[in-house]
Amino acid sequence: MSLNPTSLMLKMQTKSHRGARIEVARLSAWLQTEVWPLWLEHGVDWQRGGFHEHLEPSNLRCAASFRRLRVVTRQVYSFSLAAKRGVPRAREAVETGIRFLRGQRQPDGGHPWRYDLDNRPIDDTRDLYDHAFTLLAFVSAFELLGSVDLAADARATLSFILNRLRHPVIGFHESFPHALPRRQNPHMHLLEAVLTGWRALGEEAYGDLAEELVGLFLGRLIQVEEGALPEYFDETLIPFRVSGAFQVEPGHHYEWAWLLEWYVQICECHGRAWDARIPEVRRRLLAFADTFGVSSRIGLVVSELTSDGGIKDSRFRLWPQAERIKCEASRANSDFLAGKAIAALWKMIDGAPTGLWHERLSSDGTVMAGPVPASSLYHLSCAITEAERTLSIVPNAASDLS
Repeated sequence: MSLNPTSLMLKMQTKSHRGARIEVARLSAWLQTEVWPLWLEHGVDWQRGGFHEHLEPSNLRCAASFRRLRVVTRQVYSFSLAAKRGVPRAREAVETGIRFLRGQRQPDGGHPWRYDLDNRPIDDTRDLYDHAFTLLAFVSAFELLGSVDLAADARATLSFILNRLRHPVIGFHESFPHALPRRQNPHMHLLEAVLTGWRALGEEAYGDLAEELVGLFLGRLIQVEEGALPEYFDETLIPFRVSGAFQVEPGHHYEWAWLLEWYVQICECHGRAWDARIPEVRRRLLAFADTFGVSSRIGLVVSELTSDGGIKDSRFRLWPQAERIKCEASRANSDFLAGKAIAALWKMIDGAPTGLWHERLSSDGTVMAGPVPASSLYHLSCAITEAERTLSIVPNAASDLS
């Protein structure tokens, strides 16, 4: 019996994805059996109701004298994913983080930037980047727990961002008090948070802001002539340039490409039109990152470039490798591309203590000593679970793929 064209295409995709699925399942097993359990045991300050900034590889302790809002919020997100898998104490960690966030909400509706180890504010800055993650934490916890109070927490955070951090001309302020330079990065994570909120709650306010942020990206942030995304901007969102070139982080190219793909998918689910420029802009983002951003010798995504293709920082960090994986899993030739991205990520993992990773490698691939930051758990949790979703991998089914 012959297959119709659609059935043949699906059969070919299943075969081409098989190798990538095996490798993602291997990563998933590592995340679920080693990483999440270790960080739940050693990365949560259960006694004082917070989260440690980092872990020292030698003794699994933290030497930091402060806590950051972004670590609290990122851990709520990460452990929400772990709790959905039934990882012991993950749900309890999410509830710990939500208590922290609710207890730290200030009369203006925002949250301080930093705290001491007794959870007392030591820096009252209202930071857009961190409030994007506060929104992500609340909607992620809502997806896990389904509480109407968490939906209200998310709406309150969204209202704070819209009313207190919106720039009067375009986009959003970096922080309050206001600071320069302005960056694309907080806008990117705000888009991630509102897409998650749109998925979780289905409320059009999230869709409206997502559309605004994508429009900002297409119309102002991405520089079409170079096909590249600047990191830093002036007050009016004009890129800072040196000798005509601007700074680029290729990891953010992969991250934005993933977000744009997700935005198109969720728009179609809600019957909302999306900007026809997206596929071409996404193609150019990836072309730049693939051409200039991946070391031909090491196979890892480099830290920083200039928009003319020059290397500004040839060292390697964990997070760009993770962002590359979730992007590659959604591309047409995902078996080949995701396989290369996963092999690169394992270079940041192999040889590290159980449940940890190497945060930084030098330009020649040598491990750079230092603590393992808690904030990177977000990148790993998101990348691996998104790759599972894209490739339709059932968690705990790694043995079925061998």
